[in-house]
Amino acid sequence: MNIEEYKGVWVFIEQIEGQVVGVSLELLGAGRALADKLDVDLCGVLLGSNVKELCPQLFEYGADKVYVIDDPILEQYRSETYMKAVGDLVRKYKPEIFLYGATANGKDLASAVATEVMTGLTADTTMLDIDLDKRLFEASRPAFGGNIMATILCKKHRPQMATVRSKVMKALEPESGRTGEVIEETISLKEEDLRTKVLEIVRDTSKKVNLADADIIVAAGKGVKDAAGFKLVCDLADALNATVGATRDVVEAGLIGHSHQIGQTGETVTPKLYFAIGISGAVQHVVGMNNSETIIAINKDSDAQIFNASHYGVVGDLFEIVPLLTEEFKAALNDVGGVKTHA
Repeated sequence: MNIEEYKGVWVFIEQIEGQVVGVSLELLGAGRALADKLDVDLCGVLLGSNVKELCPQLFEYGADKVYVIDDPILEQYRSETYMKAVGDLVRKYKPEIFLYGATANGKDLASAVATEVMTGLTADTTMLDIDLDKRLFEASRPAFGGNIMATILCKKHRPQMATVRSKVMKALEPESGRTGEVIEETISLKEEDLRTKVLEIVRDTSKKVNLADADIIVAAGKGVKDAAGFKLVCDLADALNATVGATRDVVEAGLIGHSHQIGQTGETVTPKLYFAIGISGAVQHVVGMNNSETIIAINKDSDAQIFNASHYGVVGDLFEIVPLLTEEFKAALNDVGGVKTHA
């Protein structure tokens, strides 16, 4: 492999029923920074049926080019069809870097493409950069149980690929009217040749917590100890009309469901206000919330790592402090007519 032939930064544009998934726009923002450092084009890869109309949005969010394969066979995501389509594009156009969202489909496709084109893949990255001297993509992620950050390089193979979790990167402000080049390609597959078929789509209509869009999150850590301590956190969340979050320890203790877990093995969140209550500040949790606009930590250990990630810290007993905060917020919010959040 002549790696010098590979140029450009690509982002897989995931879309569901004609709507671009948010993480893809976030990756265009991250990809724009990488492409500018390397002085190359930022390109989107858009697959589906009747999806070409999404290209103007991608240009507004930073793409210079969009490779489009618009075919009914790609209407629903299948590993077999999408791997073939992306593999063909990679072999023809030779991108230097390829980013995917760490969604169910994104992770499935990235691993399949890595096998198809025989290259490396770094999963669940939280930091992206370029070593300009060596022209290497630096993909960093928590390792060894989250105790360290590991930077992973793919020196001998191309493209250099990574999946990135939602809410880790930030999308650019869209530039209205920005345009670019649309490159249309085709896929040489017929439905009768495929081994998999989509027979039915079953939608999950159950109500689930939406941590990703919450404006205020009150999160509990191991320091809450038990159900009584956890209730104090819930009471504060109720007073603020906030969403309740938790560390892995709290979830494993059975105090709340996994959908509320924040961190490396849970959700990544970016609220306007994040309360970290009784949370030690292990990397596994911090990677999921350190992009919050304002972080307030409450912990009795003045040396707790969470204070390094916080904007404001309160050293003290949460069992005394949290009820006081709850009462103060109730009184203050009653005076101003409440607070509106997205939970």
